[in-house]
Amino acid sequence: MNQFTIKDIENLSGIKAHTWRIWEQRYGIAVPQRRDSNHRFYDNENLKHILRISYLYHGGLKISKIASLNRDEIRLKALEGLPRENGNEYYIKELLEASIDLDEESFERTFQEALKRLGVEETILKIIHAFQDKIGVLWLTDHVIPAQEHFTSNIIARKLFVAIDNLQLIKETTKKDILLFTPEKEHHELPLQFIYYLLKKNKNKVAYFGSNVSLDSIDTYRQTKSFKYILFHLVTNLTNKHAQDYVEEIAKRFPEKQIVMSGIQVQQIIRVPPNVQLLRSMDEIIKFTEE
Repeated sequence: MNQFTIKDIENLSGIKAHTWRIWEQRYGIAVPQRRDSNHRFYDNENLKHILRISYLYHGGLKISKIASLNRDEIRLKALEGLPRENGNEYYIKELLEASIDLDEESFERTFQEALKRLGVEETILKIIHAFQDKIGVLWLTDHVIPAQEHFTSNIIARKLFVAIDNLQLIKETTKKDILLFTPEKEHHELPLQFIYYLLKKNKNKVAYFGSNVSLDSIDTYRQTKSFKYILFHLVTNLTNKHAQDYVEEIAKRFPEKQIVMSGIQVQQIIRVPPNVQLLRSMDEIIKFTEE
């Protein structure tokens, strides 16, 4: 059983902790449990109930109306009507609930419905990105629900690789010839996979090395293959080396290449070597893949 704090509830629901406390006192909803030490916490069932309340509230239902419903009525209300009017939020809520329960069937079903409705790119940008942002995995540094990270990322990765495989193989290109990887000890591969999808979709030629790759491996590839760009994505920076030092090292080691860096750690870069380009946002990543 996961145990969540009021701060987790605030981050996951998008509703301030102070508001939840007022609603708890006024309406008797979202009441937490207590440990033997009297500290308050929320378990999986509490969290799912709170997600349904916040979903209905964000969808325009007054909190007084929501509070008049029992748990089963709230659950059923969250399943009816609103998906058509507030589809993205509905899918995000369903994915969150499925991940909390490690319910692969429900997660797959919701993901597949979103793919059919929006396509791969829009599903990742509008639903999966927001879903991950809420639970703090992969594209954020805080891990609110660590046990769910592998469960969700593996399913998403499978869908992405199917989409990538369905794209045309690019042998020659007038656009970018680029190598993709994450540095050693960086295992957050999903953002890199999405960049791979975008690059390939936009007719760039890509050599995909995946995660946890040494610079020696890149150097070996350079000796026999021709390419202009090297893109690496850095989230957690577990290399025992500051991101600034890593950027300067790779820029010096591959001076003839255009080095491109994306990921949260770009915020740590103060000095940008001449052959380095930083992609500081998803918008900048998309623009780079389209150029």
